[in-house]
Amino acid sequence: MLRIGITGSIATGKSTLLEGFRKLGVPVFSADAAVAELYAGAAVPQVEALFPGIARDGVIDRQALAQRLAADPSGFKRLEAVVHPLVRERIAQFLDGAEQAGNALAAVEVPLLFESGYDYGFDAIAVTYVDEAVQRQRIMARPGMTVEKMESLLARQMPQAEKKDRATWLFDTRRSPAEIDAEIAALVAHIRTKRQD
Repeated sequence: MLRIGITGSIATGKSTLLEGFRKLGVPVFSADAAVAELYAGAAVPQVEALFPGIARDGVIDRQALAQRLAADPSGFKRLEAVVHPLVRERIAQFLDGAEQAGNALAAVEVPLLFESGYDYGFDAIAVTYVDEAVQRQRIMARPGMTVEKMESLLARQMPQAEKKDRATWLFDTRRSPAEIDAEIAALVAHIRTKRQD
């Protein structure tokens, strides 16, 4: 089975790409969705221990957590040390399950794939990108976003140019959804054909 990692900088269309694979019957996994589940379950006691008072009714308050991290960015490392191993474990379980089910490929979206420095064992990496002006427009359109918060988020991410250099495939998400879907469909058909040979 071909194990595909999907990554890209903030607001470059990673979720759009993952959804395109899903619509073609490819098993998909979102690290962001896994984090959301962990913040409502398995990770709550550990995150609450790091940031007392951050849990509300047994769920991590993501807004309050973001404010705490903005005030003390050193907390990111401590948080990642708790959350990343749990997400990696779920990714490994997902990929093993997809392979055992006989799939030709599976796709996993990991927003900070390159930044983490962790080798997930992907066979290929699809990177989404847009030009910087479009990216900044998309970020600022998000609820509650400020210029300061945007700059802080971008500062924690590898430059888009470097991510593109590391890609197996590139997807420019400024194009229409139909064009992106067609490109994904061509790629998936090619992979499935090669796997049958």
